Amino acid sequence: MKPADYLAILAFMIAAGFNAFAAPTAPPNLIVILTDDQGYHDVGFNGCKDIPTPNLDSIASNGVRFTSGYVSSPLSSPSRAGLLTGRYQEHFGYERDPQWQPNNPNSGLPLTETTLADTLGKVGYETGMIGKWHLGCSPAAHPLKRGFKEFFGFLGAGHRYIPEELTIDETRKAKTEDDSWLLWIMRNNNPVQTTNYLTDEFSEEAVSFIARHQDKPFFLFLAYNAPHDPLEATEKYLSRFPKILSSHRRTYAAMMSAVDDGVGNMLAELRKDGLEERTLVVYLSASGGAMDANSSDNYPLRGSRAYPWEGGWRVPFAMQWPGHLPKGMTYEQPVLSLDIFATIAALANAPVNPECPLDGVNLVPYLTGQKAGAPHDAIYLRMPDRGAVAVRNGEYKLVVPVTDQAAELYNLSTDISECKNLADLKPEVMKDLEKKMAVWNKQMMSSGSLESIKPKEPQPIDTEAGRSNTGP
Repeated sequence: MKPADYLAILAFMIAAGFNAFAAPTAPPNLIVILTDDQGYHDVGFNGCKDIPTPNLDSIASNGVRFTSGYVSSPLSSPSRAGLLTGRYQEHFGYERDPQWQPNNPNSGLPLTETTLADTLGKVGYETGMIGKWHLGCSPAAHPLKRGFKEFFGFLGAGHRYIPEELTIDETRKAKTEDDSWLLWIMRNNNPVQTTNYLTDEFSEEAVSFIARHQDKPFFLFLAYNAPHDPLEATEKYLSRFPKILSSHRRTYAAMMSAVDDGVGNMLAELRKDGLEERTLVVYLSASGGAMDANSSDNYPLRGSRAYPWEGGWRVPFAMQWPGHLPKGMTYEQPVLSLDIFATIAALANAPVNPECPLDGVNLVPYLTGQKAGAPHDAIYLRMPDRGAVAVRNGEYKLVVPVTDQAAELYNLSTDISECKNLADLKPEVMKDLEKKMAVWNKQMMSSGSLESIKPKEPQPIDTEAGRSNTGP
């Protein structure tokens, strides 16, 4: 934390009579807002200038902005698996996006894993999932079978946004992943023909969920597919960006603007219902920006979605809980999407399976000053198809970008863009991080990725910081 943040905590405690960090009288609601393939730089609180995001920014200004917020994978489905289980997905061998296999119950999040919805449902929470699921499309993998009591969304990896393009009204008619993008939206188990821009449909459903469940604790997982491709937006949002000359970037901006409007409506509903101080709201992206596919911007980070560079798995990340967390804090220690499960489970006194311990950490004591130091000794990444691994400990990050390439070392506090490889200059740091990676790797299901750490000649470093080529 910055010195100013310590002063903010102190002022917060004084203003609240030093009782600011006492346990709440009732378990808080939880809303997780997840975007898809959003660039690190594409939100106002991370410096974006061409896409106003006042409502997303308000989550950070009313709470905590995490400058080193990570997901557990730069791939969509493994990232979601980690978030919803609170565990590194390598524990249960879930390191790849699943194929579209409606008749395969083993394609998707393993049935052996307990989800956050399962856990909160056991202590009386109403649970709802809206938007992109991408954790299996068989009946056994359906959100209603994984702890959610309500579902409004789609099961696959992506979807069209314009309702006139949706032509398939029965799930079993989708034989391929491409077909699944044209399916009608599902309400629970039933296909429904939507009439509005898809992002607006999801936002309206979120507002409805909050209004309908204001009298009981609830968990809402609002997983937008925006700004994932295809790049599609309505004139309502496109007209807001006449000064963006790139057609791709303009459409991307419009898609993000629709998300921001929807989040604003949802936050307004919380205030209207008197729920703002009773609701923990977390916002993040499922992965870094897919720059070539959607014209997102990961500046100043290197790389993009599906890569082990910072631009792949460091994401825009913010959290608010008015009256319980400091307002306007910038938190610089690394945190993980896995921490969301651990945080709400602790606050709700929800049971956690001792045979499947969480890798996440309850962040509240760190944010309120009750605990000092970093929530995690280190954070880890493994990508078997690429042969990539990464480990971050403090300011240093070791990364193997691809099979048979030498391990590289970066000081992220002075080189956030990963331009200067320090492997030859810091052999002791390298040795320590390799040891940490080896210990962690042995705790996970085997993938053979650790074999990629070999003393080979380093490859040339691309010094570009990661800005997207926004196209024509």
